[in-house]
Amino acid sequence: MDPLNKLKSVARKLKNDLFVLFLSYKDPRTPFFAKIVAICVVAYAFSPIDLIPDFIPILGYLDDLIIVPLGIALALKLVPSQVIEENRVRAEELKRNGKPKNWIVGTLFIIVWILVAIWVGKLIYSWFA
Repeated sequence: MDPLNKLKSVARKLKNDLFVLFLSYKDPRTPFFAKIVAICVVAYAFSPIDLIPDFIPILGYLDDLIIVPLGIALALKLVPSQVIEENRVRAEELKRNGKPKNWIVGTLFIIVWILVAIWVGKLIYSWFA
């Protein structure tokens, strides 16, 4: 397998694992701490705002290449294996039928990012005022 196809395969697996984590977060058999880690990883992976902005050369993409896969690996370790296996099957069905749209959670994340931006803006303003 050439490097490009291997990279594409790894990317597909990571994307599928994100769907598995999304489903595992909703599963009542998933421990509370695992749910917290899973939702943070999924939210960060799908969020348009990164810890390190992508326009910063090299470093901008390192968080996507390191933080997201490490977060996925950690979350998968915390979720019970039976839940993961069941949700792998459900994730395949979900991908075939289209991604779910949860406008309430989406709105919540937008509000959180706006509040963080306001807080950072006030912090910066206080430094220069």
